[in-house]
Amino acid sequence: MSAQPSKTLAEKAAEYGLKADEYDLIVRRLNREPNDVELGVFSVMWSEHCSYKSSRKHLGKFPTTGPKVIQGPGENAGVIDIGDGDACIFKMESHNHPSYIEPYQGAATGVGGIMRDVFTMGARPVALLNALRFGDPSHPKTKRLVSGVVAGIGGYGNCVGVPTVAGETNFHRGYDGNILVNAMCVGLADADKIFYSAAPAAGLSVVYFGSKTGRDGIHGATMASAEFTEDAEEKRPTVQVGDPFAEKLLIEATLELMATGAVAAIQDMGAAGLTSSSVEMAGKGGVGIELDLDHVPQREEGMTAYEMMLSESQERMLAILKPGREADGHRVFEKWGLDAAVIGRTTDTGHLVLKHHGEVVADVPLAPLFDDAPLYDRPWVAPAPQPRLDPAAVPAPGDWTAAILKLMSCPDMASKRWLWEQYDRHVMADTLEDSATGADAGVVRVHGSRKALAMTSDVTPRYVQNDPYEGGKQAVAEAWRNLTAVGADPIAITDNLNFGNPERPEIMGQIVRAIDGMAEACAALDFPVVSGNVSLYNETNGAAIPPTPTVGGVGLIPDYAQRADFAGLKPGDALVLLGETAGDLGASMYLREILGREDGAPPPVDLAVERRNGDLVRDLIRSGLTSTVHDLSDGGLAAAAIEMALASGVGAALNVQLGPPDHAALFGEDQGRYLIALPGDRLDQLDARATAAGVPYEVIGQAGGDEVSFTGAGGLLAAIQLDELRAANEGWMPAFMGD
Repeated sequence: MSAQPSKTLAEKAAEYGLKADEYDLIVRRLNREPNDVELGVFSVMWSEHCSYKSSRKHLGKFPTTGPKVIQGPGENAGVIDIGDGDACIFKMESHNHPSYIEPYQGAATGVGGIMRDVFTMGARPVALLNALRFGDPSHPKTKRLVSGVVAGIGGYGNCVGVPTVAGETNFHRGYDGNILVNAMCVGLADADKIFYSAAPAAGLSVVYFGSKTGRDGIHGATMASAEFTEDAEEKRPTVQVGDPFAEKLLIEATLELMATGAVAAIQDMGAAGLTSSSVEMAGKGGVGIELDLDHVPQREEGMTAYEMMLSESQERMLAILKPGREADGHRVFEKWGLDAAVIGRTTDTGHLVLKHHGEVVADVPLAPLFDDAPLYDRPWVAPAPQPRLDPAAVPAPGDWTAAILKLMSCPDMASKRWLWEQYDRHVMADTLEDSATGADAGVVRVHGSRKALAMTSDVTPRYVQNDPYEGGKQAVAEAWRNLTAVGADPIAITDNLNFGNPERPEIMGQIVRAIDGMAEACAALDFPVVSGNVSLYNETNGAAIPPTPTVGGVGLIPDYAQRADFAGLKPGDALVLLGETAGDLGASMYLREILGREDGAPPPVDLAVERRNGDLVRDLIRSGLTSTVHDLSDGGLAAAAIEMALASGVGAALNVQLGPPDHAALFGEDQGRYLIALPGDRLDQLDARATAAGVPYEVIGQAGGDEVSFTGAGGLLAAIQLDELRAANEGWMPAFMGD
């Protein structure tokens, strides 16, 4: 039998995700063919995951500055000023492909990676969030994926000791072949002690510290930048393995090292590992970098230069120390039991030079790796608009009680208590509101102060699917509204743009129009983007996920005593609906779950109305008129009222004669609306403030009893006991998971 011919570099380039013209461009930039190590370095740095080559042109539309923005996009995480010398550092990132292949480790390392993005800038992580999208519950893989992902998130976050306080979980057949795991971390730092990644000068020591380097995760960034085919399971070796206890040591060692004043620059080793961290540090600083790979701590024998540079082993950091401060680093690393070594120096060459076994194994200019990767203006076509649905033309339910119970027990609307209870939500003892307490955002106290941070993650993929522009606007507005509903001033967002293959014009059209809508909303609401992540090629065999541009929002509550949730309903309270109701049923949960349809234009977002209504809500909370607030979103007024009643353990009687047909008034998902509760003797004060603000409102009911009832133009529509509603709402998830 004849030996198989060795692959050419061009063939290897194709395997690594580089197009033929991209390989040709590398040859031109180097004036020669790259060797195998150099090709590996180029392939990961030019991957979609690291270079944003399909989206950079459009990401520039986002507003990224503001009076409270200390650091916008371009660093490991965004930084905002929250007053009193305090800063909040936060970021959201995807671990979609790894979590589909190996759900536990994929999700766990997603949590570990996003925490490193935050503490590498000098912040102590104080909260975690996640946004999860799974396939149809009937799909044979869905239950296993849910179980593994939730266990991975809880296993890692709980062990590190950072509370998971908020998030969202949806199910749809569009995610059958590509689940989404978006992880977000929020941290606190001193505003004058933020650490950056740019190497400040040549001649400084480059120090590796953390866990040893192994062969796990090699080409993880490349894998995350490609579609899945039938061989997805074979990509298991590209999934990293996490160790939360090593991460805890790394957090403490990193923050202690920073406190010594020895750090000149620092970067975590995330996607593309040692390659991206070294290239980014040198590239941002405009210097060169030379690494001797013989000194890299290794946990496996015989590792090649290629393997060391592309490994994505977890819990590793790269630091550049100030002159003569190596001893400080050694003392800290020894104290915390971390592997550490000086593995190189910064230079004035502008090149990445790698040595192994005494030989130069790579020597490439940094410019094409760092800031001169291909930039594409991909062709796109605007998505065809869906028609607006006439509420009167959408059928009403034949059985109102059955429809309401079905809606509240469907996978997306059902309680996710089964998930929450696997997450430690109160470690660190500063969590004030979380997913289980009945609030539209997580709230975490700034330790030792009266301030609190509010945080949320939001997007409605079915809206983005039917109109990416309006759906993009709505994702930002929903995050802004959720922060407002707990009494916070919204400050800034991070995002995670999850889409299919950008080389398909219809997918690129979704990306472009969603970004357009998001950018408009950010500008109108003074809600800038300070960090984010783009995750493309989320499709299998040509079937793309629903477009899912997740928005993570952060806001500040000046005094946490003046906050709201929706679990404070008391007997006798008046229920008030703020905002106008048109009965928009396009792309609604009612349409999908009760009528089996997913058509129609989503409800439009009037950003001026959003701002006007939200500003009033914050005023009502801070003036003490109300502390019970719930924004209206999925499921409309019916869902908001039932969720408020269940969280409070108090029933309510509502009159939904608001103008549209009863079913549209009850289930319509018109934007910019809030359901609030307050004592009846405060209605005059509410009227004065709402009238002054120009916000329409309706007193629609009263709290009390042990049932939730809805009366419309046709009389009593439904009256359902709280116990029956709770059984329906909380029963689906445990039954699905077999508990």
